[in-house]
Order: sequence, then structure tokens, then C-alpha cells
Amino acid sequence: MQADQLIQTSIEQTQSLIQQAELLQHLDLSALTWKEHETSWSVLECLEHLNRYGDFYLPCITQKIKNASLNTDPVFKPGLLGNYFANMMLPKEKLNKMKTFKDKNPLHSKLDPKVIGTFIQQQHQLLELLEKSKTINLNAVKIPTTISSLIKIKLGDTYRFYINHMIRHFQQIDRVKAKALHG
Repeated sequence: MQADQLIQTSIEQTQSLIQQAELLQHLDLSALTWKEHETSWSVLECLEHLNRYGDFYLPCITQKIKNASLNTDPVFKPGLLGNYFANMMLPKEKLNKMKTFKDKNPLHSKLDPKVIGTFIQQQHQLLELLEKSKTINLNAVKIPTTISSLIKIKLGDTYRFYINHMIRHFQQIDRVKAKALHG
């Protein structure tokens, strides 16, 4: 896979996520907080979940990029574990439910629409990081995971995992939003 193509695809996906989030700003609070049942997530809870991942990954990526040497490798080779994580997050026909870490679970959090603004702000930060990543080696920079700081994956795989995770939850948001608005 070409490194520049991975970055370009990631930029386009992130821009799409921003556009989708901006549309959510037009929903009223009852639609944003509607839940199918007690243990399902609302639109705002989905976004808060993603914000919590952003709070972890964006500072890590920022720090690693700042300390990376400026040399690119035109070819990105996914790592075994990183590729597995990235593919695991891809949305599927029949979505497999996944258990989230307790500190990333926003269920029953008191949230307001500012969550959407935080998400959009994080996506703009991600776009800046993707631009900076054009001059570094996506294979050489390693990012710790939320599973353990000892488990690190390549920066290119981190972008793939992180963005696929958001795409996955935006499909969930679309389903929740459709039920909230149309029953």
C-alpha cells in the first residue's frame, strides 16, 4: 500500500466524518440523547466514546510525530497486529458487538451537544497530524494502544484503526438517529 495513498484516504475519510458530525449539530437534544433501550448508546454517547479515544490517541500521535525523524518510506506495510486491529474495526454487514473498556464507555454520562464540537475539533487536529505525517515514515513510528502501552502498532495502522473505529460508530449513529427521528 502506498503511504501517500493511505494518508490521502485517511484525510478524505476524516473530512467526511467532520461533515457528518456537522449535520448532527442541527438535531435537537431529544434526538441526540434518544436511546433504544437502557444499555444502548445515544448519538451523544457514541460521540463521547470517540472523543475519549481521541483524548488518548491524538496526544500520543502528536508526541511521536514531533520526535520522528523526517524520512518517508513510499510503501506502507501493515503490521500483523495493527492490520488485525484495523480490519477488526471495519464496518461489516452484520456488525459484531464489541465490549468497550470501562474508561471509554460513556453510558449514562451527562452529556450535552458540546460533545459534537469536541469531536469536530479532534477531527481537525487529526487532519493536521495527517498532513504532518506526509514527511515521516509510517512504518517506523510506533503508537501505544489503549490495550496496553506495551502493545504498539505502526502509525499507518494506528490511523487505519482509529478512523475505521470512527466510521464504524458513525454507522451506529446513523441507525440510532434514524430510529430517534422516525421511530
